[in-house]
Amino acid sequence: MTLRLPSADGSLRSYETRGEPLALTPGTPFTSRTVFSAAHVVADPSADSNPDAPAAVDWDATLAFRRHLWSHGLGVAEAMDTAQRGMGLDWAGAAELIRRSGAEAKASGGRIACGVGTDQLTGPATLAEVRAAYEEQLALVEETGAQAILMASRALAAAASGPEDYLDVYGHLLRQASEPVVLHWLGPMFDPALEGYWGSSDLDAATDTFLEVIAAHPDKVDGIKVSLLEARREIDIRRRLPGGVRCYTGDDFNYPELIAGDEQGFSHALLGIFDPLGPLAAEAVRVLDTGDTAGFRGLLDPTVELSRHLFQAPTRFYKTGVVFLAWLAGHQSHFTMVGGLQSARSLPHFARAYELADGLGLFPDPKLAEERMKTLLALYGVDQ
Repeated sequence: MTLRLPSADGSLRSYETRGEPLALTPGTPFTSRTVFSAAHVVADPSADSNPDAPAAVDWDATLAFRRHLWSHGLGVAEAMDTAQRGMGLDWAGAAELIRRSGAEAKASGGRIACGVGTDQLTGPATLAEVRAAYEEQLALVEETGAQAILMASRALAAAASGPEDYLDVYGHLLRQASEPVVLHWLGPMFDPALEGYWGSSDLDAATDTFLEVIAAHPDKVDGIKVSLLEARREIDIRRRLPGGVRCYTGDDFNYPELIAGDEQGFSHALLGIFDPLGPLAAEAVRVLDTGDTAGFRGLLDPTVELSRHLFQAPTRFYKTGVVFLAWLAGHQSHFTMVGGLQSARSLPHFARAYELADGLGLFPDPKLAEERMKTLLALYGVDQ
């Protein structure tokens, strides 16, 4: 089948669809790397909602997608920015998501880690209020039995006067955490409100503060997730971590080389791009488990172009492409997002995402993906 797809310059190009998906089947967890996929939420398309209203979530489809990820051996990183935390999903919705996914993980035996933040604070807050908000969310996550991921906080970024405030708040939280947590450093390309996190816009100074927090509490830090889209900086941080503290790459631009590693170590993974890449990423890591680094790179390197496309600036809108691909792949029946975020990318962006994903063989039913792409094109006035 040939589709006419719109380009960024307004012209139409012909694309010959692939027609055959990759043969990717569920499998067991991995032995050489710990790998989490951050997971999106599925909106309820029939809800009478609007961008200012609480999120209306299709819980059945949302949990089914998590079972899909678990079936391929991936862990689920729940209620993270991929789930539109602070971009359509408020704390009440995130809390319900954590409860439901935590119960589903127990029932299915899947691995889960959940985001702990401060997004119940909707206005200016003191440091004491920031600590209390973190504590409330940490208690909920621990009650579900999930591992906690301490996410970067907009409220803390606004309230902190310098590095010492970060050391104080994180030190307090780590001392009371019942189990080792993952610390998450999310760069401002994902959320502009996090500019200057760890007390400085100088990344070298911020890195020193980040590492100081970890060095003071190595027994309470399972690992770190670094989402700065700078491979060299992640490698530098990875090499400076205390023994036993893992690095989970959050670099959606450079993940194959970071997971493969070098003679001095490697990164585990906690990635938003593994939402659409789940089965292929799982297959690649199982190849890596055998010691076949070249085979791993051969499977995963070709996916980087798609990932860089989805995560192009403004990077925070990558969730739109993730949900778009989930619709094309048949994981949900519609292309609707909480907060109306389906409008955050252009038709040429969607067309290129379809082309790249189809070329990789990511769609289990290529004919379904093709028909849904044709429907979207028709809605935008592009006839075939």
